[in-house]
Amino acid sequence: MNSLGGKEAGVSQHAAWVKLAHWIVTVSFFALAFSGVIVLMAHPRLYWGETGNNLTPALLELPLGRNHHHPGWEQPTAFFAQEGSPVTANRNFEIFNENGWARSLHFLAAWFLVAPGAVYLFAGLFSGHFRRHLWPRSREFARGLLRQDLWDHLRLRIAAATGGPHYGVLQKCTYCSVVFGALPLAVVTGLAMSPAITASYPFLSGMFGGVQSARTIHFFISLLLVLFVLVHAIMVVKSGFRRQMRAMTMGE
Repeated sequence: MNSLGGKEAGVSQHAAWVKLAHWIVTVSFFALAFSGVIVLMAHPRLYWGETGNNLTPALLELPLGRNHHHPGWEQPTAFFAQEGSPVTANRNFEIFNENGWARSLHFLAAWFLVAPGAVYLFAGLFSGHFRRHLWPRSREFARGLLRQDLWDHLRLRIAAATGGPHYGVLQKCTYCSVVFGALPLAVVTGLAMSPAITASYPFLSGMFGGVQSARTIHFFISLLLVLFVLVHAIMVVKSGFRRQMRAMTMGE
């Protein structure tokens, strides 16, 4: 969803720092998506609250990998005699648990999203980039304009790219939701799952009701971001792939 407009007068180009941040975040996102799937395959179950494991009820079981359907467990054994004691049980199946490298890649790639993302946020605020190009104007929410923009997108009637940051109202709303909502929430929920981070800042997991709650929210936000990237790619192709690539790399 890049430069679908062309309704504004003049043609401005993307700033160099916007291009650089865009491509670093893009590469980081694909690394995060790939490694995140591998990590999820090791334990394709989502929970709500502070704790969750294969012996506790899951909020959602994902049909992902061989760890989803398995023969089960041996008879659970309680650690203590009293009621409510933690239990243990041995697996009677071989699990997929080769995800150490994926966790390391996921953590490393996250910093390549956070660092340029933070630079992008500060530069966008202080340079006026957000005000000029991303904040929707009140007049753009006029009933007729918004309805027409929505209808054009649903029919994939995408205007040719202008080679610069000229966005329609739906694009602006989507970009603002991603930049100021989805991406920061994905980062914070990711930090809330880190034992090293939560040991120093336990309020992070408490914000979401527990580590497992943060993991579940992180999963659904990641799905929304993947959907955004897919739609973004379709819009780039529909609006003129070559011109869009030139505009976001070496310029027009």
